Amino acid sequence: MQLWNKGFEPDKLIEKFTVGKDQELDLRLAKYDVQGSMAHIKMLESIGLLTKEELDILLPALEEIAQSIEKGDFKIDEGVEDVHSQIEFMLTNKLGDIGKKIHSGRSRNDQVLVDLKLFFRDEIKKIAEACDKLFVRLQNLSEEHKDKLMPGYTHLQIAMPSSFGLWFGAYAESLTDDLQILLAAYKIANQNPLGSAAGYGSSFPLDREMTTNLLHFDNPHYNVVAAQMSRGKTEKAVAAAIAAIASTLGHLAMDVCMWMCGNFGFVSFPDELTTGSSIMPHKKNPDVFEIMRGKCNRLQSIQNEIALLTANLPLGYNRDLQLLKDIIFPATSELIECLEMADFMLEHIRVKSDILDDKLYDYIFTVEDVNRLANQGMPFRDAYKKVGMEVQNKTYKPTREVHHTHLGSVGNLATSQIAAKKNSILSQFK
Repeated sequence: MQLWNKGFEPDKLIEKFTVGKDQELDLRLAKYDVQGSMAHIKMLESIGLLTKEELDILLPALEEIAQSIEKGDFKIDEGVEDVHSQIEFMLTNKLGDIGKKIHSGRSRNDQVLVDLKLFFRDEIKKIAEACDKLFVRLQNLSEEHKDKLMPGYTHLQIAMPSSFGLWFGAYAESLTDDLQILLAAYKIANQNPLGSAAGYGSSFPLDREMTTNLLHFDNPHYNVVAAQMSRGKTEKAVAAAIAAIASTLGHLAMDVCMWMCGNFGFVSFPDELTTGSSIMPHKKNPDVFEIMRGKCNRLQSIQNEIALLTANLPLGYNRDLQLLKDIIFPATSELIECLEMADFMLEHIRVKSDILDDKLYDYIFTVEDVNRLANQGMPFRDAYKKVGMEVQNKTYKPTREVHHTHLGSVGNLATSQIAAKKNSILSQFK
């Protein structure tokens, strides 16, 4: 059953190949298809293409479908091409010819586009909320452990004193950069394509401002060709945001894997949150963070997959674009799952104290002692040489004092300023 049926049925092999996973993936679009249809028919009534009586019949029928979707009872029947067809067939079966009128002034192209825009808008908000929850967890841990020093590394060599306050806080602030990219994707998604039809508008006097307001979009995609061109472009923007967050999360997961290693031993978790070995009875493996790292690395690849899928497509709709759903739909869910798991695991993290008391970290204080001498009046280069020669001659004795007071340092984490920056960004997700 196809909306475009003109008296012939395609070969079953062709139908199976071209429909692909649409029947499965489209279930995630069902509620948005109803929302878009409700706005569209209200607009059709306002311009005289539906009567008030017809609108009063169609709206409750669509509301009934919306309730079945909410309850999980909605399904796409065998042989029905997609969710858009299913909903229109349900209306037609229930209401007869009135059900056939909802498609006036609309193509499946802009119908799909508005569903996707509404879907992405909600998914982006869910991702932002999951980021916010993890951000709060990281900042709380940063404040809780701000006085616990740990080694800082460059080139994976012991470098300078750091702290767990700095480490947790760094990932919190990194998420604010990611939220900026997510906000950009949200703004690209939050534009109304409805009324662009197949990409070249309609001879009906459609009120696109009305549907924009009804669906709470920021504005329409004004140019109808640009509206169609947003298919793929929106997905690229969402993928870029997903990749940014996944990069931050993947780095965090790698750090945790490393800090759990016996050679470091900086952090640990309750036994039930780790896994064991089938042969080595002492093992407590960071499998959660290894899986998280792998998933986040994979999530960063979808930008390239989307770019290759959409590269050099000719203007207008092309069926290749259908495959975008296969890529981006699972990605939003997987990222949210990773964010939620990171928050859950960090709730139970155990942080080691007094790490820098170990003589292994004596040289980590060299910069502190160079700066101390410089503060006492010795030229910096002379102080550097003096401490360097002590290290070379193995006569260096660290003072083990850390005095960092500037903004964003061990002694001044700028927690409230970072939180204010994050809140300013989140306030723009309407």
